[in-house]
Amino acid sequence: MAADDLDQLWQAFSRGEAPARERLLALYYEEFRGIARRVLNGDSGRMHLQPTDLVHEAAIRMIHSSGLAAGDQSHFLALAARVMRTTLIDEVRRHKAAKRGGDVMTLMTDFADAATELDIESFDGTLDKLARVDADAARIVELRFYTGLTMPEIAISMDLSERTVHRRWQTARAWLLKEMQVV
Repeated sequence: MAADDLDQLWQAFSRGEAPARERLLALYYEEFRGIARRVLNGDSGRMHLQPTDLVHEAAIRMIHSSGLAAGDQSHFLALAARVMRTTLIDEVRRHKAAKRGGDVMTLMTDFADAATELDIESFDGTLDKLARVDADAARIVELRFYTGLTMPEIAISMDLSERTVHRRWQTARAWLLKEMQVV
């Protein structure tokens, strides 16, 4: 797709035009599935939620939401990650209510030790708490954990140096693990 066409699509998306939302969702569908696979990280069977289901539910929410604006791919993927995050948390809560038990998920290995399993709902609440303390650090965690962006991609997305992003990631990671009493 030509850059001019894509720019027009981003503008139409930001104006809330449903056809633009649908077109962008179709263009980035495979990337969304990759995000969903990383987020679910092998835990989909336990929650009866497959990556495709998570992508479809998030896409439906994005199509029917008003006030969504994204000027480029990195903002769009960050927005999609946020929608997937809320979709996943809603699913975890629904699943917990249905079985009156606790669900844990294995977090990506660069966040916690490979054997560490954390309650995703607790992780989400702790991430919200971090956002109140340091919004940029929380955004870095969200982009890394939910979107799977690399440090260089996060640096570009947030207009920060890679070194700053890496330092904030390490600090946020340590803070989250301490708050969740995993360390």
